[in-house]
Amino acid sequence: MNHRIGVISDTHLPRFSALPDEIWEYFADVELIIHAGDLSVLSVISELETLAPVVAVQGNVEHEEVVMKLPIKKEVKVGHCRIGIVHILGEARNYARTARREFPDARVVIFGHSHNPYNQEHDGQLLLNPGSATDRRRQPTCSIGLLTIDDELQTAVAEIIPLPAKK
Repeated sequence: MNHRIGVISDTHLPRFSALPDEIWEYFADVELIIHAGDLSVLSVISELETLAPVVAVQGNVEHEEVVMKLPIKKEVKVGHCRIGIVHILGEARNYARTARREFPDARVVIFGHSHNPYNQEHDGQLLLNPGSATDRRRQPTCSIGLLTIDDELQTAVAEIIPLPAKK
């Protein structure tokens, strides 16, 4: 069985007025959405739940309602695949070491915070930062991610999806 998971982070609403329209297209057929923190407000979860169930962690720029409801880190299992989720994974040069320490049994670790997309395998652990869906900072575009888990082949493959520039 194949599982498609939408991955999003650093939406920072209501500082940015809305989630990008493209999310409804790219996440239309996912079975789960993972938000890697900095939602800022809980209504982001409600909005995404119109597409699929949502698993989220808190980031470092959250309203109190988010801090009171969401964990700092979480691990979930989709099919054969254990997925660790945390907002801050530390410095880029230490991503692999920190991910292995925080989620030793996870096949995939999803994180956010830097707004820099990252999609790399390290010793059998896939690390995925989808970038920010609303605040590109030093990136050419905003971005989201898609994670495909194949239970038959026992694989996990991620894709970073650049979003069109705002007009």
